[in-house]
Amino acid sequence: MIRAMTILLVYQLVGEALVMAADLPVPGPVMGMMFLFVTLLVRGSLPEDVQTTAQGMLRHLSLLFVPAGVGVIVHATVVADAWIWVVLTLVLSALLTLAVTGWTMQLVKGR
Repeated sequence: MIRAMTILLVYQLVGEALVMAADLPVPGPVMGMMFLFVTLLVRGSLPEDVQTTAQGMLRHLSLLFVPAGVGVIVHATVVADAWIWVVLTLVLSALLTLAVTGWTMQLVKGR
């Protein structure tokens, strides 16, 4: 488990370093996840310990939404002032997610 956690954190660190060095408008963990994804595609398989660790983290994924929820409550006045943009962003992101998910399923199902 420690080896797998180290692997995941190294990818996150590499993503953070690249984003900071290149001043990219993407969160470092997202960039690290993209590197991990490419590595797994090239490798062709997922190491068992990484899979076990990732599944354990996914079981507790809901805990990661607590800070975001607290942030919304703390900054409720800012959200209230921009409610139309928040609603518009939520609707558009949901539609985009549905479209990309459908496209991905068609791509995977076609294989």
